Amino acid sequence: MRIMKKVLKVIGMTLLLLILGIIIYVWPNLRDHNRGYKADLKIISNDSSSLSAGFAAVTITPDIPDRWVDSNNDAQYNPKDGDTFTDGNGNEKFDAFWIAGFDNRRAANGIHDDLWARTMIIDDGKTRIAIVALDIIGFMNNEVIDIRSRLPESAGISYLIVASTHTHEAPDLLGLWGKSTFKSGVNPEYLEFIKKQIVKSVETAASNMRPARLEISEDLSGADPFVADGRLPDVFDNGLRLIKVVDKENGKTLGSLIAWANHPEVLWSRNLLITSDFPHFLRDYVEKGLFKGDSLVKAGIGGIAVYINGAIGGLMTTDPDLTVKDPLTGEELNKAEFRKADAVGKQVALLALNSMERPQTVIENAGISIVVRTLILPIDNVLFRLGDALGVFHRGMVGWMNMRSELAAFNIGPLSFITLPGELYPEILNGGITAHDGGDFNSDPVETPPLRDLMTGKHKFMFGLANDEIGYIIPKSQWDVKPPFAFGRKEAQYGEENSLGPETGPILHQNLKEMLLELNQNGK
Repeated sequence: MRIMKKVLKVIGMTLLLLILGIIIYVWPNLRDHNRGYKADLKIISNDSSSLSAGFAAVTITPDIPDRWVDSNNDAQYNPKDGDTFTDGNGNEKFDAFWIAGFDNRRAANGIHDDLWARTMIIDDGKTRIAIVALDIIGFMNNEVIDIRSRLPESAGISYLIVASTHTHEAPDLLGLWGKSTFKSGVNPEYLEFIKKQIVKSVETAASNMRPARLEISEDLSGADPFVADGRLPDVFDNGLRLIKVVDKENGKTLGSLIAWANHPEVLWSRNLLITSDFPHFLRDYVEKGLFKGDSLVKAGIGGIAVYINGAIGGLMTTDPDLTVKDPLTGEELNKAEFRKADAVGKQVALLALNSMERPQTVIENAGISIVVRTLILPIDNVLFRLGDALGVFHRGMVGWMNMRSELAAFNIGPLSFITLPGELYPEILNGGITAHDGGDFNSDPVETPPLRDLMTGKHKFMFGLANDEIGYIIPKSQWDVKPPFAFGRKEAQYGEENSLGPETGPILHQNLKEMLLELNQNGK
């Protein structure tokens, strides 16, 4: 009996030490890193004032040798081999830069083109909004909060938006694509470098402020052939929405904002070179023009081009099976390669440049009104919970299995903008939500009316992956993880495994609905 008591005591102590060890390991990962923080903001302007704007482009390219070799001296990294890396000169490296998107253990082999933090600032004399576009797959809300704390007061920023282009060919900054499923792929030194470069980009843009005129144009169908929907029902965030910003005093282009919804993953999963994918080509052609040999085909507008993504959930993508024609050579490209990404850039740049020659709206005076709301979102996804607990995400929690995020809605004269913290399904933005047999909830559409119907501006912009990346934002009536599956499928469609849960869409829609009502009522 005494022996049994001793054994039970040892087992009890062992379990207690194990539980304490787990708590000690897990607690730093789950704690709220920004306790008490709220981004809530409300500024309503009924005045029309002169506008000013500033742009900047600062590189965020990692330092990667042109050619990685692994411990078996293979030219290209093989995930089946060891993780001891050397550069081309035989110097050992502790680890690789892990490329975000697709699969784990994709080590970057070199650089194809620079990654950027590109900033556009708009100011009406009272309110100054900074919009930063990052060539990365996503940037967590806690990191955005950290950036805001680093901005100097001299920059005068009323509200900072950090939006990711969502390229699948840049280093992992979320943590999901490291050596293994439960080992973060984020390089802390690179993350710190990114933060410093974002601050530099905002400071530079603020120092470049000039009296500005905004020229607004749209092409709502021309880019449709370059995007496929990877999930039924086929619903798209159609349209190319453009803002050309001109110096009001000398007529020179300061920069441009290009909003178009498409996953930057033309190169697909086998590419191991760092690149911003088609946005690299698109921005370059808009700025510098298109040439065929030495002959200018279409003049660029100059300035700094800023690319912003839209509602890409669903999945909006130029997949390998989608053929894209090079508009200068006529070559039809249907493989995942740089020539195809270049062709997408050319096609969209031509549409943008042609559209900007015929602006539909010109704004020299306007007021900026904005409503920002902090949200606490439930984490229903078990893998996301585990990722948080193990420190894969490094974002912390608010309370038990909840995370902090945020939404913004703002108007600049006749322009309406909303920001979403992830990959929104276009149905929630533009309409087309279905309630089909096989859905898990068998309910009528919840996220109605469409968000664009609630925006009152003549031109309606949506910034996806803005100030956070929480994954896919799916209409609740289309949530489908349990058989029988919708559309007669034998398995679930892709999306739910990378979503917080079925309540995320309804929560975000309801809050934006309230915010837009508040913004538009007070702005009259």
